[in-house]
Amino acid sequence: MAYSYDPQNIFARILRGEIPNNTVMETEHTLAFADIFPQAPVHVLVIPKGPYVCADHFGLAATDAEIVDFNRTIAKICAQLDLQPGEGGQGYRTVSNAGDVAAQEVPHYHVHILSGRPLGRMLQPA
Repeated sequence: MAYSYDPQNIFARILRGEIPNNTVMETEHTLAFADIFPQAPVHVLVIPKGPYVCADHFGLAATDAEIVDFNRTIAKICAQLDLQPGEGGQGYRTVSNAGDVAAQEVPHYHVHILSGRPLGRMLQPA
């Protein structure tokens, strides 16, 4: 599927420095920052710097270097924030929404890292 990327979306504007953010971590291909409307005590957004709309777009079109950097950045953030459950941390949830049915609000691929309280079941039965 061909994706049309909107360069005026809020994350693109953050990447261009037009809108400030509270940076948690930045690498060559990835930016992570605190969510301005946190849904949990820990709520970090992780975005690739490239123009990708959602997870499948990123997985199909990003370079290997971008994909590795993005995933390693998520792991490093979890370590930095002491969230790794196998290392005695409290655990975390990652969420990425794609398209209207999943309620994607910003058309730039992003992953939410959520933690800091019990998060309950992922979805309630319909």
